[in-house]
Amino acid sequence: MAKQEIILGGGCFWCLEASFQILKGVEQVVSGYANGSLPNPTYKDICTGTSGHAEVVKVIFDDDIIQYDDILNVYFTIHDPTTLDRQGNDVGTQYRSTILFQNEEEEELYYEIIDEKQEDYIDEIVTVVEELDYFYTAENYHQDYLRKNPTQGYCKMIVAPKVTKVQQSFPEMISDTY
Repeated sequence: MAKQEIILGGGCFWCLEASFQILKGVEQVVSGYANGSLPNPTYKDICTGTSGHAEVVKVIFDDDIIQYDDILNVYFTIHDPTTLDRQGNDVGTQYRSTILFQNEEEEELYYEIIDEKQEDYIDEIVTVVEELDYFYTAENYHQDYLRKNPTQGYCKMIVAPKVTKVQQSFPEMISDTY
């Protein structure tokens, strides 16, 4: 088993977190904040839209079971990579579509996959591939958000349908323990 990690932003991290938690081979998903100008930012700091941070998830996975390209296929299915700094009603740079790399190999892979995915879209993919400078774990109440808040309005209307879309689009990738 070789543990790997990938850090992705694509709108609200609650949607990303819940969608990746159900996949075989994903060992942990941590909601957090990437890059930006403030050390140890809070959710309140991020919501100003001026800190430069992105809401992201760190997906830790076993690459003997699931590969980077599998995770990125799910990623491009659950968010719109052609809208700049927006996913639905979530608007601001903190909601940008971004893939963060930690080495040149990852950077090259991410650009290759974006080039391949562009064929699936009429509009240009605006996903930013950027180097990871900092990852800060979000406050505890953001972790496992859907599991803790299944009846909350945003979860019922936005998060849960994305999880259902993953289940329907990738049934072979869904964990038996979910």
